[in-house]
Amino acid sequence: MPEDELSRSSHSNPGKSLVNGIKTNPASNSPKSSLSVPMGPPVYVDLAYIPNHCSGKNTDPEFFKRVRASYYVVSGNDAANGEPSRAVLDALLEGKSQWGENLQVTLIPTHDTEVTREWYQQTHKKQQELNIMVLASSSTVVMQDESFPACKIEF
Repeated sequence: MPEDELSRSSHSNPGKSLVNGIKTNPASNSPKSSLSVPMGPPVYVDLAYIPNHCSGKNTDPEFFKRVRASYYVVSGNDAANGEPSRAVLDALLEGKSQWGENLQVTLIPTHDTEVTREWYQQTHKKQQELNIMVLASSSTVVMQDESFPACKIEF
């Protein structure tokens, strides 16, 4: 769109503005509904980090419908802030169920949390149907005075 056309379109639409080329509605209070993201084909990647430590604030089934990864990293370890979020883990199941192809997906939790353990146990049958494997690790990395679980990923 030429610059003068872009300028006219933003003036003829009071109350709406462009952020990174996407129309937004500043009057909307919901962060998910404030951006009108155009639909497009899904993006396929080898590895995707689930945004915001797997918090439900930014990730919903639409993320998993559009970002199709062989490996998803779940890094949340803060139950007080809802990280990782059970809703996001459920969104993975919902999003993957709509792919229309049964590609192998591996979920890589960086921490062993009660939320991930319960989700794994309660949805194990659905995970198998959708060809989702949850990686468990018994490896530990020790750095200075801290130790934490680790996973090795090979491509």
